[in-house]
Amino acid sequence: MDEQIRDDQVEQRFEHGHFMLIAGLGGRFTQETAGKIPKLWDKFVPHIGNVPGQKGEVTYGVCCNPDGKGGFEYIAGVEISKLDDLPEKYRWVEIQPQYYAVFEHKGSLDTLPQTFQYIWNTWLPQSGHEAADAPEFERYSEDFNPKLNTGVLEIWLPIKS
Repeated sequence: MDEQIRDDQVEQRFEHGHFMLIAGLGGRFTQETAGKIPKLWDKFVPHIGNVPGQKGEVTYGVCCNPDGKGGFEYIAGVEISKLDDLPEKYRWVEIQPQYYAVFEHKGSLDTLPQTFQYIWNTWLPQSGHEAADAPEFERYSEDFNPKLNTGVLEIWLPIKS
């Protein structure tokens, strides 16, 4: 039985995001194949610190380019300063300044799908807000450790202001 997320288990705030270039390894997924995203991260982790133009140690999981049929592109990546030296093996996406509802995910990555379900199926319909047509992303803090479940994982949902 899937454990349900409650309102008091998710911290939420609003933020104005800034322009970012995110580059990393990407692939196309659907809700049915999203379980393969951790394998993409496994492939990307050795690249962290070696992506040309990388800014900082924060990593991002970006959902973008939906196809209207439930498919989307997911990029496991880092912020970069410029595209000039980026090798072709990397996918990249521009994140434009946007208004976001930001949620802190607590606990293991195994429960991340439940947090997303809570955000989309419970919080969003009850919030009076509408999702904007812009990339949604996960932001993993510099000290994030998926094995120990330490560090901060935030989900940035673009909303219409």
